[in-house]
Amino acid sequence: MIPHGGAPAGARADFSTNLNALGPPGFLLRALRQAPLGRYPDPEYAELRALLGETARVVVGAGASELIHRLVAAFGGPVAVFCPGFGEYAYAARVRGVEVIVARDEEAFVQAMRRSAIGFLASPNNPDGRVFGVDFLKAAVGAGGLLVLDLAYAPLSEVPVFVPEGAVRLHSPNKAFALPGVRAGYAVFPEPALARRVRALAPSWVLSSTGEAFLRLASAEEARTWLSVTRPRLFAWRRALAKGLSRLGFRVVEGRANFLMARIGEGRIAALREAGVWVRSLSDKGMQGWARLSAQGPKRRRMLWEVLGG
Repeated sequence: MIPHGGAPAGARADFSTNLNALGPPGFLLRALRQAPLGRYPDPEYAELRALLGETARVVVGAGASELIHRLVAAFGGPVAVFCPGFGEYAYAARVRGVEVIVARDEEAFVQAMRRSAIGFLASPNNPDGRVFGVDFLKAAVGAGGLLVLDLAYAPLSEVPVFVPEGAVRLHSPNKAFALPGVRAGYAVFPEPALARRVRALAPSWVLSSTGEAFLRLASAEEARTWLSVTRPRLFAWRRALAKGLSRLGFRVVEGRANFLMARIGEGRIAALREAGVWVRSLSDKGMQGWARLSAQGPKRRRMLWEVLGG
């Protein structure tokens, strides 16, 4: 396993995950409690796949991480990854003994795609929140390897996210609805033949009845309306977080998602944890002293300022 965000039980405030701080919505929780747990899901998930897109091009899975590992198993390597980025991409390659090509800027990533079987890119990117531009994404998808565009934070983006034709679209809506315990995600492939390769590697009933119900509900109009209402507040909270950190003299990298990065130092990261306030250290990415913090409301920000001296 690799490091991820998440606070222990009893933490006072959790800035370490990128979940929607205004969720989960009540209507979704009530509906999930009624999921039919007394029967097996359809092993083909045919009706769900039809709802999520063209049936032959959709693959469902037990969250984005499970699908990432299955994608690497299906297409092999080398695997191109953008740095800094979500660590599961490189981890999925390394556990299979597949070469990882790390790119630290957009031009290098396009070059890496020319030598790779598959490449992973998130927009907005985790951990810096950047949303990649049209020209770069078109160049990446046309470079040679299969581009997987991770859209985990697209529902929480301040600006529209461009998705080029020919890319695999990887969705994990549990971030947007603050339900990480519901392990459910799906991928939409540009061609049915590619989807079949990944679907063939799934264990039986890879998605639970609860996960199936969640993906149905997350694509409904009520869910989209709820998200549209929450986003402005999240972005206002992120801007307030950035302003406060900058006022304290910390370097801040603020993207367009519901989180940001700040260089607050390893000592302060440790002090925050001792005080029960958790942030996501980025030391595992070679970024000593940097932390990722999600947008949180005024009460939790006050807990942060108490420790940081604001």
